[in-house]
Amino acid sequence: MNRKRVMVAMSGGVDSSVAAALLKEKGYEVVGVTMKLFDLPPEYCHLENLRRCCGWRAAEDANRVATFLGIQHFVVDLRKEFEEKVISDFCQEYARGRTPNPCIRCNKYLKFNTLMARAEKLGADYLVTGHHARIEYDAKKKRYLLKKGVDKEKDQSYFIYLLNQAHLRRILMPIGHLTKEEVREIARKKGLPVTERVESQEICFIPDNDYPGFLRQRIPEAFKPGPIVGFDHKILGKHKGIAYFTIGQRRGLGIAASHPLYVLEIRAEKNEIVVGQNENLYKKKFIASKIHLTSLEKIDGPFSLKAKIRYKHREADSRVVPLGSGKMEVEFKKAQRAITPGQSVVFYEGQIVVGGGLIERVLS
Repeated sequence: MNRKRVMVAMSGGVDSSVAAALLKEKGYEVVGVTMKLFDLPPEYCHLENLRRCCGWRAAEDANRVATFLGIQHFVVDLRKEFEEKVISDFCQEYARGRTPNPCIRCNKYLKFNTLMARAEKLGADYLVTGHHARIEYDAKKKRYLLKKGVDKEKDQSYFIYLLNQAHLRRILMPIGHLTKEEVREIARKKGLPVTERVESQEICFIPDNDYPGFLRQRIPEAFKPGPIVGFDHKILGKHKGIAYFTIGQRRGLGIAASHPLYVLEIRAEKNEIVVGQNENLYKKKFIASKIHLTSLEKIDGPFSLKAKIRYKHREADSRVVPLGSGKMEVEFKKAQRAITPGQSVVFYEGQIVVGGGLIERVLS
């Protein structure tokens, strides 16, 4: 009987390394692959602590783990695809006054679409990732369900809501039922060389978190000075470019006021930043576009779900109403702070990821 072959997306981190080790232990024929996504500036490329998916040390760490496990390891050059599908969209969204989530697009277009195709060429039965999420088959519904990872603090289901049924039947997520500490303990017991590797919290292609510096080179039009206005349209100050701001931001406004001011809205067409008090940030309703259903086949009418409007947001009770043309109206039971156009909203029913979409505009 032939062994099942799997291709593991290896970032050089402990999660994907343990995923590879667990499947090898179960008798699978394991092949590792690391994505080369972006060329970092020379001053960053050789930093000792720069270990992320597009840093050279990530591929080096992944190769060390592969050698330790005795499996083949390849590096695939996806820089062109990453530029077209992720970075270009990232810049366009900021130019429109929106705040995108590039990790979600990277997961869809690169990690799952492109790597899935590479896995098929390699004759792999499954693509494996180190995501903290779970995939289960519901025999009654005859559908694969995407579920939250067991570790509530590390659950990554928000980032992969764009998976479809074709993806889910060909993907394995071996660590989704483990906590992060359990993953590290397995790595320690197996002696994996990346056991204590620190996780990066930054976007991989902006290593120093200097968004303006990165964007200024690509979308200079988003750095034209313009007015900062209040609710009454009164000009309160001047900004140096809309790309410096996101909804809910307080720092960097440069306005002297008797109370703290926050960014409430970014009007790219007028090159305006609208500010107000913290309580003005709380809203209940918004329109979501590009709706994608992950685990459910369809939503015909009003439906009660939990909704999460950014990764660190605590999901809240909501009512969703299909509007047609891939759009939904979402209304929270209680107002939520800083609903941000460009971010993704993801819907949950208990542990199950129902689907999600892009926050298009907030309704007053």
